[in-house]
Amino acid sequence: PVSAGVNGSAVENFSCVVYNVSFMNCTWQAGRGAPEDTQYFLYWKQWSDVNEMECELYIKDEHGRNTGCRFQNVMIGDMKESVYFLVNGSSNDSLIQFYDEYIKLHKIEILTPPVNITVNCTRGSAGCIITWNPPVTSHVKKPDCFDYEISIQNK
Repeated sequence: PVSAGVNGSAVENFSCVVYNVSFMNCTWQAGRGAPEDTQYFLYWKQWSDVNEMECELYIKDEHGRNTGCRFQNVMIGDMKESVYFLVNGSSNDSLIQFYDEYIKLHKIEILTPPVNITVNCTRGSAGCIITWNPPVTSHVKKPDCFDYEISIQNK
């Protein structure tokens, strides 16, 4: 659809990140052409949901303008499924263009480190045995999906 409104009034630099398994932050900057009284509102919708949901906890800039959102209890479902994000705005002076994007949540997830890391070293030629469990995620069910890198440094 065509986005009516003042050119350059839509948000810029929109990005989201999922972290600690079920938290998500989305941030953006006010459009360069947006009037100073512009306020932005974020909505998102997963295909499995009937209705879109508005952000419940906005991050505000020094002017009180919404420039981000914090989400809790985010579940990454089907890895093929994209989530629809929409940021629209309002101003007393003019119409504001909307911004929208489809994002696959698993592609923006910052994984937690592996858990239960143990190191057992012997003085003999056996060296050290390092074991761990895969990181906790909401969507990866097979532990063999992970690649690990170990950096061993002598001190």
